[in-house]
Amino acid sequence: MSHRSENPFSMWAEACALIERAERLHRAFFQPIGAASPAWEPPMDLFEAQDGFLIVVALPGVHPAQIQLLFDGTDLIVAGERRLPAESAGLALRRLEIPAGRFERRIPLPPGRFDVAEQRLADGCLTVILRRL
Repeated sequence: MSHRSENPFSMWAEACALIERAERLHRAFFQPIGAASPAWEPPMDLFEAQDGFLIVVALPGVHPAQIQLLFDGTDLIVAGERRLPAESAGLALRRLEIPAGRFERRIPLPPGRFDVAEQRLADGCLTVILRRL
């Protein structure tokens, strides 16, 4: 039987710190949208150019037909659904790290009018080019 010289209180503090870090990472990648409907918020990159914006939204496994782009006042909303692969039906779930279900990402834009000049889904990312009108 081995004897540990570590203080049990420091071990408890370390365990609590690890749990807090895991929760922080979970919140960073899976941000729920409202309590009414379970959803997730995909991560995105936003680049500004003189004549508009380039937006890249990570949507792994999302079919283009499942994506909606909407303007809501000063926000661009990217919404849709990521379904679990059909091959997973009837299989036991061991780990789910890529979120599934409804998603929504609100992207605040500065005042002005914008138009979607281009929208494409490739390599698991939605790329949207907005032009100022």
